[in-house]
Amino acid sequence: MIGVRDPLPGVVYPPLDHLRTYVESGELSETSLIEALMASFADNAGAPALCTTDGIISYAEFDERTDRFAAALLDMGLMPLDRVLFQANNSPDLIIALISCLKAGLIPTCTLAAHREREISYLGRHVDAKAFIVQGDDVKFDLEAFALKMQPQIPTVRHVISFRGRPRDGVTRMEDLIAKTDAAKAYAAVRAVPRDAYQVAVFQLSGGTTGVPKVIPRMQNDYLLNATLTIEAIGYRHDDVMFMPMPMMHNACMICFTMPVLLAGAAFVIPEDLTPESWAAAFKRTPPTYIGVIRPLLPRLEAAFDLEPAALGHVRAFWSADSARMLREKYGRPTYAMFGMSEGMNMYCRPDDSEEARDWTVGRPLSSFDEVRLVVPGTMDEVADGEIGEMICRGPYTVSGYFNAPERNREAFTPDGFYKPGDLLVRRVIDGKHYYAFAGRLKDVVDRGSEKINCEEVELAVSTHVAVAGCAVVGMPDPILGERVCVYVVLRSGHQAPSVSDFQGHMEALGLAKFKWPERVVTIDALPLTKVGKLDKAALRIDIAKRLEQPDVVTN
Repeated sequence: MIGVRDPLPGVVYPPLDHLRTYVESGELSETSLIEALMASFADNAGAPALCTTDGIISYAEFDERTDRFAAALLDMGLMPLDRVLFQANNSPDLIIALISCLKAGLIPTCTLAAHREREISYLGRHVDAKAFIVQGDDVKFDLEAFALKMQPQIPTVRHVISFRGRPRDGVTRMEDLIAKTDAAKAYAAVRAVPRDAYQVAVFQLSGGTTGVPKVIPRMQNDYLLNATLTIEAIGYRHDDVMFMPMPMMHNACMICFTMPVLLAGAAFVIPEDLTPESWAAAFKRTPPTYIGVIRPLLPRLEAAFDLEPAALGHVRAFWSADSARMLREKYGRPTYAMFGMSEGMNMYCRPDDSEEARDWTVGRPLSSFDEVRLVVPGTMDEVADGEIGEMICRGPYTVSGYFNAPERNREAFTPDGFYKPGDLLVRRVIDGKHYYAFAGRLKDVVDRGSEKINCEEVELAVSTHVAVAGCAVVGMPDPILGERVCVYVVLRSGHQAPSVSDFQGHMEALGLAKFKWPERVVTIDALPLTKVGKLDKAALRIDIAKRLEQPDVVTN
């Protein structure tokens, strides 16, 4: 049967006529993501899956550990389609926990380790999370204590589970659950879980272009298609080794790295932390053939290669969302740009694409069934090749709506199902093929190290400060992160200008994730307006760029 068997309330499933087209053409599979992953684990049982500081975990061992933890989760009373909050930094245990949830039929909700009270309390209640899985040894922030603090605010959460932590009241350790679960019984329990290729696999999060994150239901077979198309486009092999220090729970990492690598039977090399010394040690243990990195991490990569120069000789290619040309010119290796969104649509360049295409575009859509139109913003009128247009898209792995968000869906999707991400692109013809170049955004966001920060969310938080009469947030240029958060403030009468640290303390008290905090404050008499009386953020962006060129200009 084409289509989901037991629809989840609040999930917008793809139209049946579209599904029939995709399935009957052979583009979309009726196999679920987790079934395909489990087949890969069996086929590659003797191969390395995770290369860690403690040694190599084979696919056979990985398969058994994830069976055991999956069965233990079911024994705790969790049921297939229950939602589980995840909050952790990269580690082998994070991948084990993620795959275990998929095996148990649970739906991981992919929050960031940097999220705090505001985001986690909202998301946990919004998805009715039944469990909260966290990292137990984060040296910067006690995620176990935070999860216990959040539990009363999310009434549905019955279990707090951690990995890499010490025994603690109220927290169940993943390692203990794995150790006490019989492997044979776990194997049987996992294979008894019903599978549905058309059901939700994971809840991803929007990039922050609204006041709170939107929840994105990615389906089992659309995620599988997205990952297999990545394998075909890039050419991952079973003998490849992936090094990817960006957050694993990000959709970009799951689709470009985690799922394709596991499906291909390739391996991950995972460093202990983000220091160049740790990276170099990982390179020495298991030299990577692919490296995914963003601009803020380039100095660490360079330092790691300085410490372990032989590692570069093993690298087949780099991935980067923002530094593809820079990496190719520096290291002389093919480099693939990434363009896409958690909602689905992905574009990459291919290994046989020209240097011009790889340097100046973000590539081409992955599927021949992907539909991309560039239109005059706010209309459905298409622009010509070479002109900037607002991108709208739909296809076999692009979602049809956000979870339990009918008003946002009316804004974000056209009546005929095209998604409107708010990106501006240009279509170019190179060697007879259509490529796309990124040209900006319609939405009001700051892009800080590839994290999209909604300006309105920060403005609402800043405006609650007692000294603030009015404010506007813009991205200020930064050579490392791309942009940082700058807030322009109009003061209330009789109040002193708050400092950056004052505002950061205010943000912390409100429970806003740290990467959203203002990093520069500019006090002005009035916010600039356009001729039609709207806030002129373009003028503020020009102003902060000029201020950065004149260090003697006094701002806070």
